[in-house]
Amino acid sequence: MTNKRAITVAKGDGIGPEIMDATLHILLSAGANIEPEFIDIGEKVYLAGNSAGIEASSWESLRRTKVFLKAPITTPQGGGYKSLNVTTRKALGLFANIRPCVSYNPFVQSKHPKMNLVIVRENEEDLYAGIEHQQTPEVIQCLKLISRPGCEKIVRYGFEYAVRNKRKKVTCFTKDNIMKMTDGLFHKVFDEIGAEYPDLEKEHWIIDIGMAKMADTPEIFDVIIMPNLYGDIASDVAAQIAGSVGLAGSSNIGEECSMFEAIHGSAPRRAGQNLANPSGLLLGAIMMLQHIDQNDIATNVHNAWLKTLEDGVFTYDIAKGGASVGTKEFAEAVVARLGQKPSTLKAVDYTGSPSQRPIKYVRKENNIKRELDGVDVFIYSTKPTDEIGQALEKIAAPDFNLKMLSNRGAKVYPGGMSETFCTDHWRCRFLGNKAPTQADIRNLLARVEELGFEWIKLENLYKFDGQKVYSMGQGE
Repeated sequence: MTNKRAITVAKGDGIGPEIMDATLHILLSAGANIEPEFIDIGEKVYLAGNSAGIEASSWESLRRTKVFLKAPITTPQGGGYKSLNVTTRKALGLFANIRPCVSYNPFVQSKHPKMNLVIVRENEEDLYAGIEHQQTPEVIQCLKLISRPGCEKIVRYGFEYAVRNKRKKVTCFTKDNIMKMTDGLFHKVFDEIGAEYPDLEKEHWIIDIGMAKMADTPEIFDVIIMPNLYGDIASDVAAQIAGSVGLAGSSNIGEECSMFEAIHGSAPRRAGQNLANPSGLLLGAIMMLQHIDQNDIATNVHNAWLKTLEDGVFTYDIAKGGASVGTKEFAEAVVARLGQKPSTLKAVDYTGSPSQRPIKYVRKENNIKRELDGVDVFIYSTKPTDEIGQALEKIAAPDFNLKMLSNRGAKVYPGGMSETFCTDHWRCRFLGNKAPTQADIRNLLARVEELGFEWIKLENLYKFDGQKVYSMGQGE
């Protein structure tokens, strides 16, 4: 082949350089038509004074090649250092995180020999927006942001993945019995888009019982789509019960760029000892080969790796006290089996697999009528509940009435219960006596200040097409 495909490669920290060298040795020995461009990321860059852990020149490489093969990195302890994984995913728009979790029983110990599921995790929003504030001495908030574009992109990608990989069922995990608006939107979009795929079985589980069922009988699941935080937790659980987190690879897919990696960390205490298992990064690299349409090489490498497991060639983490080989030796064992197929484990064949169609969100015009219905004013106070409520009731008029006070979501005034524990952080819900204006809210805030209360945040309460689009307080 000519015109090698440029890819950006980062060797990372800890065991990263060892497992990346092993992975690249296997890929190149198999004839992968790639040209690595190496960049520095991680601990060295952080400690040189770059709080993002990546230099501007490295971004240029990523934007040019659009493919990133990344080893694990170490984020220094202490404040001020942002997660490079999260930064990369957001900066490059890598909205879909794909994590296959497969049992290789009986060669790798697992209680779930038939497990073969894929977790499709939304990768950009949810609580991973990382928007946090300490608002009072007692209360810190973290904003959970779920968008319709984010939901539509990840859900459609999950269904398209299922079709392309001949999967039969797609499951959605949310917690929409509690977070009725945010997780409720995710579930709603799943149902809407799922209707376009009549040949696939579809189901929804509440995340807690869904994860319990996944841990107990994972073989009943096939493709599972879920929001960011749940997907992060569930994919590690699934990888571990399949056999080992060290055997799990991951792809991060965007409209333009994509990143491929292992899901485990940099394990600095194992660095430089020729002990680390390169399998997770290698499986991520196999996903990369599929992404760049080198399916024949991906098939050859994956089958050679499966044959290596069948032949009992393990690194220390899989051997669990039995005979083991080092990182370099494991890589050489895979290279020696290129062209071979497993006989017990199911061989793979990616040749002829269609490329994943790009998922591009096209913003739709809407004619939703938005109108203010009121405002939630959050205040800091250590005064008694009734004293706060009675004072605010007096200044709500003429534009508003005080509907309630809540504390950590629970209604405490009027008619609260004395047993409810309250912090110094209060939500004061004011509803308009007519359609309120921004000026009405500013005047209300001035009256709140005149009472001596410090308002720390406000959230406008809206109606969309006449329907309330804000949650009730617990007990309201």
